[in-house]
Amino acid sequence: MSYSEFLGQMGTVNDLLSSASLLSWDARTMMPSGAVEVRGQQIATLMTLARTTLLSDETLRLLEKAERSTRDLAEDSAERRALEQTRYAIEMHKRIPAALQAERVAVREVSRAAWAKARAEDRFEDFAPYLEKVVNIARQVADAIGYEAHPYDALLSLFEPGETVVSLNKLFGRLREAMLPVLRAIQQKPQLRWDFLERDYPEQQQRDFGLQMAEVFGYDLRRGRLDTTIHPFEISFTREDVRITTRYKRNYLPASLFGTLHEAGHALYEQGVDPAYTRTPLATDMPGMYAVGGVSYGAHESQSRLWENHIGRSKAFWDLHYPALKAHFPDQLSDIDVSAFHRAVNRVEPGLIRVEADELTYDFHIIFRTEIERDLIDGSLKVKDLPERWNAEVKKDLGLDVPNNRLGVLQDTHWSTGQIGTFCNYTIGNVMAAQLYKTAVTVDSNIEPALSEGNYAPLRHWLQQEIYQHGRRFSRDELLVKSTGRTLDPEPYIEYLTGKYTSLYELGALKP
Repeated sequence: MSYSEFLGQMGTVNDLLSSASLLSWDARTMMPSGAVEVRGQQIATLMTLARTTLLSDETLRLLEKAERSTRDLAEDSAERRALEQTRYAIEMHKRIPAALQAERVAVREVSRAAWAKARAEDRFEDFAPYLEKVVNIARQVADAIGYEAHPYDALLSLFEPGETVVSLNKLFGRLREAMLPVLRAIQQKPQLRWDFLERDYPEQQQRDFGLQMAEVFGYDLRRGRLDTTIHPFEISFTREDVRITTRYKRNYLPASLFGTLHEAGHALYEQGVDPAYTRTPLATDMPGMYAVGGVSYGAHESQSRLWENHIGRSKAFWDLHYPALKAHFPDQLSDIDVSAFHRAVNRVEPGLIRVEADELTYDFHIIFRTEIERDLIDGSLKVKDLPERWNAEVKKDLGLDVPNNRLGVLQDTHWSTGQIGTFCNYTIGNVMAAQLYKTAVTVDSNIEPALSEGNYAPLRHWLQQEIYQHGRRFSRDELLVKSTGRTLDPEPYIEYLTGKYTSLYELGALKP
């Protein structure tokens, strides 16, 4: 009974956070622009109520009572983990002043709206004052949480617990070492044809095909929906309501196609969380005050990247589903066979836009964004100097000149909403996806034959058993050890990228 009473209290926290997420979804999909400031206040009210409930004397009383009643259970039992995570969150939030937390939330929607306007008008100077405020708040949060070596470590702990500046430097160094030779070798090869991807593809047909493929993967539309937004995202209000978004470019088919598959991967994770964890701490990011079942941002990203890339860009996938795509676009693809299409959507070509980057160059976008965040937080980089630093980083690794800030420093929404410390999660997701996928097809010999027949249930079932169902009960590395036998390992990802592009571009021996 004691634990049930505790769960009832935590259900209230989850309800408030889910309601805040619902308002955020509306703000990013269909809210009228005039409601921005009030919407920010509404979300701030809900977040403050959630925080107040979490930190209340009643919650602490119920927590202590539940701890006593469950002390004989296994340390990694669902009950013990839920209690442990709640206590950690309470202690962390007590270190962050309530006024700072309220300001952090209130600024979010206003800053996001300012970013959207500045991006549309290519005016970084208009967004800079808002970003200054966001960065200053992030520094205060880092100081309040506390850290040993670097203030950025405190922010990383909110999104990818266990990662630090030191650990990321090691990971990024290994990836850069392995990927640059592949990129340089490909740049010596003739470019693969892809002009047909820029033909006119009506939005409705793009939506119909993308949603059809999301359902093929296993996305349950009885508990989800697809909408349009500026910057695609997935968001959930418990596993029973998991929504995805995408954006359409009539003259560039991959933007919505792979964006939809990407967000569907996120959605599969949320829809797969154990129903018993609904409205509990094991489906609530209490340190981050966010209703979500995925254990970390990187773990979540592993699922979007696995389904988008390992499945959605594979030759086996297009051998099966290209006829359906041609049926949606008979005129646009009449002269293009499946092999040409598969090569085109896997081509390597350095570009300015992260969300449209190929698999090989994508992580370069992430690495320099993470390093920029680090330097913004420790003060070695000023907001006013951000465009210059951004453009220099793009030139260094990708060899490109950035023509304007809209295609450069203003392209991502993350910083406008205070998500400083999240970019590294995309690369961690890539690494984790390869590690999980390689293990899955190795331990279950039925998965690859099933994929070649368009049956995604065996892979989804393996991921459900090893990752999805556990919600936030186990840490990212605990899940990796349980499922693959080791913690995060970049080698399967390096092997995957090297093998894929060596074959696609017929590369010889790579020079270090």
